[in-house]
Amino acid sequence: MKIIIIGCGKVGSALAEELTMENHEVAIVDISAQKLQEVGEDLDALQIHGNGSSINVLMDAGVTSADLVIAVTGSDELNLLCCLVAKNLGKCHTVARVRNPIYYKQIDFLKKDLHLSMVVNPELIVAGDITRLLLFPDASKVETFVKGRVELVEFPIHCGKLEGLSLSELYARFQVQVLVCAVESGETVLIPDGDYILKAGDKLHIAASHQNMEQFFKKIALRKEKIKNAMICGGGRVAYYLASQLCNLGMNVKIIERNRERCEELCELLPKATIINGDATEHDLLIEEGIEKTDAFIALTGMDEENIIMSLFASKQSVSKVIVKINEDRRAMM
Repeated sequence: MKIIIIGCGKVGSALAEELTMENHEVAIVDISAQKLQEVGEDLDALQIHGNGSSINVLMDAGVTSADLVIAVTGSDELNLLCCLVAKNLGKCHTVARVRNPIYYKQIDFLKKDLHLSMVVNPELIVAGDITRLLLFPDASKVETFVKGRVELVEFPIHCGKLEGLSLSELYARFQVQVLVCAVESGETVLIPDGDYILKAGDKLHIAASHQNMEQFFKKIALRKEKIKNAMICGGGRVAYYLASQLCNLGMNVKIIERNRERCEELCELLPKATIINGDATEHDLLIEEGIEKTDAFIALTGMDEENIIMSLFASKQSVSKVIVKINEDRRAMM
């Protein structure tokens, strides 16, 4: 495929690298010559310096013969405009990154009017992933398929009633409509049959609908208590989307944000949540706000170091579920 990527930030450069490795023909466009230079000469992609909404720039990038245009600049408005211009110049599919909650609330209208093939909101996706982890506290990872109708849960087995059971015995004993798709045993990943014996330390990858997944955890009687109180540190877009989802689920949500103006915005946007203006890196503040009574602690500031330090403190306070947002790939792999 011939693909044009508009925006050479973290997402744009990562996309370009992945797509070129898959042997797609890639052109990357950015208004900053420095960002294009930082991509490096090793990337086998056509680099175009200019505004991605310019007809001339898009023509230089080959929009008339492109199969796909992806706009991931830092501006939602520019992303939408780039896709609109690209769609009118060629017959390509268009994908826009739209992060502003105001735009996303009317995204169906924008998609139809601008003929967008897809709209991506990374902050909303992250918030959804965190929400699913809080709904299944025992799980270490939750992914969705078929537009959310099927969930794939990574579930670690500890010493207990499942240890020593074969998969056929598990299905027969608990009468659950779930499918164990894969098992991680140490460094080995295998597709198990009914004779496989479950061992402590195994990680099961289980597929089922949300309802059946809930029944599964309920029947095996290993599910932790339902999360009722969540503390979120950082008041960015991910925090807004996450708090909105958790409040709708009936959870008590508390957000700690150091920027006073942002706190005032969140108070208007999230009337059901408690908004605290303060520095979440101060341990005394976290103790004062009741971290020891919190069921889930989510660190979502823009600083990886702060998120890690806060999460370590939350773990020492015996918070049952601690989730940390990591931006740098090198730290996420630690």
